[in-house]
Amino acid sequence: MSVNDIYVITFVGIAATLFIDLYAFLLAKVFKIPSLDFCLVGRWGLGLLDGKFQHLNIATSPVKQFECVFGWCLHYFIGVLFSFLFILLVGIAWLEQPTLIAACIFGLASVCMPFFVMQPALGMGIMATKTAKPLQARLKSAVTHLLFGVGIYLSAQFIQFI
Repeated sequence: MSVNDIYVITFVGIAATLFIDLYAFLLAKVFKIPSLDFCLVGRWGLGLLDGKFQHLNIATSPVKQFECVFGWCLHYFIGVLFSFLFILLVGIAWLEQPTLIAACIFGLASVCMPFFVMQPALGMGIMATKTAKPLQARLKSAVTHLLFGVGIYLSAQFIQFI
């Protein structure tokens, strides 16, 4: 893997994450469906430094300095990590001939992270069972991660275009 490949994969991860953030913005503005509060993700991430992985309810955990900035940075860092994992799975050649189906399958598979890691760690239960609307939360997570896959594909196509 070359340095240029690393730049390209990093761009793909950032662009795909931006794509799902635009989707979340649209959901919030048009349909009044709130997005995940990345300040709480930052609170969780900073809590790791104190040795705390799981919270009963992240919203009631003590506020951490710079949690919002940290949460947004962590969100984009994870998007970049996911893009590297995807390329590791499909091979670097995918970037030269991107396929939508591979990216969408990966996007859907990546929903395992919020379902089985992040939601329980934030106190929302496995697959959001402890939220007010678990089915809506699951569907939103699944669609968001599917769209992350679409974002991977579109950003790889964009690179081919330029």
